Amino acid sequence: MEKTKIIHIITRLDKGGSAETTLQTVSLLDHKKYELFLIRGLSLESNMSNMERESVERDLSLAEAKSIKVFALPSLVRRLSFKNDLLAFISIYRLIKRIRPHIVHTHTSKAGLLGRLAAFLARVPVIIHTPHGHVFHSYYGPFMTRIFIIAERILSLMTDKIAALTDRERDEHLEQGVASIEKYTIIHSGVMLQQIMNMNIDIETGKKEFGIPQNSNVIGVVGRLVPIKGHKYLVSAAKRIIKEFDNTVFVFVGDGYLESRLEKQAESLGVRKHIIFAGWRKDVIEVLDLFDILVLPSLNEGMGKVLIEGMALGKPIVASRVGGIIDLVKNGDNGILVSPRDSDALGEAILTLIRNKNLAQRLGEYGKANISPEYDTFVMVRQIEEMYENMLSRKCS
Repeated sequence: MEKTKIIHIITRLDKGGSAETTLQTVSLLDHKKYELFLIRGLSLESNMSNMERESVERDLSLAEAKSIKVFALPSLVRRLSFKNDLLAFISIYRLIKRIRPHIVHTHTSKAGLLGRLAAFLARVPVIIHTPHGHVFHSYYGPFMTRIFIIAERILSLMTDKIAALTDRERDEHLEQGVASIEKYTIIHSGVMLQQIMNMNIDIETGKKEFGIPQNSNVIGVVGRLVPIKGHKYLVSAAKRIIKEFDNTVFVFVGDGYLESRLEKQAESLGVRKHIIFAGWRKDVIEVLDLFDILVLPSLNEGMGKVLIEGMALGKPIVASRVGGIIDLVKNGDNGILVSPRDSDALGEAILTLIRNKNLAQRLGEYGKANISPEYDTFVMVRQIEEMYENMLSRKCS
């Protein structure tokens, strides 16, 4: 029986949430039913550390060992570039015409634009897009934001199904008039829930590795050090927190071009010695388990996979009231939500949990006990397969 050919397209393949989800999807889909192809950019703009790049290369090698055909396009870059974008579009179109897939599934904004347009012109039967968030605010100025919204509206006419990560992500698309509600489905970005919940981590040894005193309050954040993640607001909040609890340590997991700027900010506020910049880590779950409180001060967030990982470990959460975060963090149940860009509110929420250990424990326990199975990686892959089959049968009929 002929296999269904599926091309996945993503701009940046690093160890971020969208890339991890894309690699998990192509690796875990039923290879007896599907012939899988992955078109990716070289991710040069991610400024990955050697360790992160090596991890990505290992993941790609494992994918190729499963007979997934990977195509790397140097012209497929995240930034706007007429020359590169044109070259990438031509390359994607030629690959689609050569492979003749039944489905093209694009991920993130730039790959979604070029990939969907190329797939439409190449008359691919089914075109699916997963936004992994959006750029409708906090990324660009009003003019460019408007251009992106108009582009998404046009592209939606070429798209058979848009797979949003959360209800809120879908609703933000609907608010901008991107497409009708019938075009959307919700498929959460999955994590290895049972594996995380059953991990046995030596917290005492982990703290020693970082030089964290055992009696410290450990406040942690996980995410690339870029403006949209809002790290500077946590650095600002640190001063007030440390003034009341001098035994507080902040751990920033992730790398990015803002690291030196955040270090300078911490120096100017007199809190540098309380902040550990851990860089990119392959053992994120083990480091996350050292945290007493998980913080996500993002300005815009499609979902925030780290929140599910934190909940699976029983961590209370303080996060911004934005995007898909509000579908995961229920204020007063498993965490505390605050307004984005508000260092005072962020600091007060963290202080509330440091002062009240029983409350922090209750929030963490509730979060762990109430994670929906739909956030499991294998459930995600099954839902994607069901979406593929439904769309193909609809097209055939």
